[in-house]
Amino acid sequence: MQQTPTPIPSAAQHTSDCVVIIPTYNERENIAAIIDAVMRQPHPMEALIIDDGSPDGTADIVKDKIRQYASRVHLVQREGKLGLGTAYIAGFKWAIERGYEYIFEMDADFSHNPDDLMALYRACHDEGYDMAVGSRYITGVNVVNWPMGRVLMSYYASAYVRFVTRMKVRDTTAGFVCYTRRVLSTINLDKIHFKGYAFQIEMKFTAMKCGFTIKEIPIIFVNRVLGTSKMSSGIFGEAVFGVMRLKIGSWFKKYPRYVSDSKQ
Repeated sequence: MQQTPTPIPSAAQHTSDCVVIIPTYNERENIAAIIDAVMRQPHPMEALIIDDGSPDGTADIVKDKIRQYASRVHLVQREGKLGLGTAYIAGFKWAIERGYEYIFEMDADFSHNPDDLMALYRACHDEGYDMAVGSRYITGVNVVNWPMGRVLMSYYASAYVRFVTRMKVRDTTAGFVCYTRRVLSTINLDKIHFKGYAFQIEMKFTAMKCGFTIKEIPIIFVNRVLGTSKMSSGIFGEAVFGVMRLKIGSWFKKYPRYVSDSKQ
């Protein structure tokens, strides 16, 4: 039976200038607690769950949270697993249309500590950065409960990406990010091609090429305790082997440049 998407509130029903986008697939063990953690932040935040047809009932739990938190929790249901990148692109467009100023990416499995949301928010809201990245590698290697092979793969993949792209961001594959609306409104989201974890690289690279300022905030990344990881060596392979194509393509591409009112 085809699922009916949950109605989406209008912009007039905002309770916050922030929305945290959380893609899900079979996260029933984590989703209620992660939503509660977003809701308890000292600066009011909203949550947008993009669920890719989870057969374990994740969406039903989110609907319970919608009833609990009224207009602060939102749900978009999609048919099947369509990829991490497409989930975020759908969430970005949803957030831009509704006028949020600060739009976050965060995993559902507590590998990102929701209490670090405020540090990312302050970097953009208080310090004026266009984008803030929760970084595992800005102060060494801050990863807990990962096998050493996976740590090394991730760390050296980021080093490789930095070498090829000349990005100054140390954690190029990080998925804990705060974007200001001006970043996502400037980037042509329909031209973002990667769907897996290379999506994270492409978004940072594109933001850099558009001239936006990026700050890395040190975080501790903790491997999930509940549920099943969606990570694989193939995901890292996409990130590594797609980077050269990304760099070469940039030689023939014109990137939009954001011009603030103060610069006009």
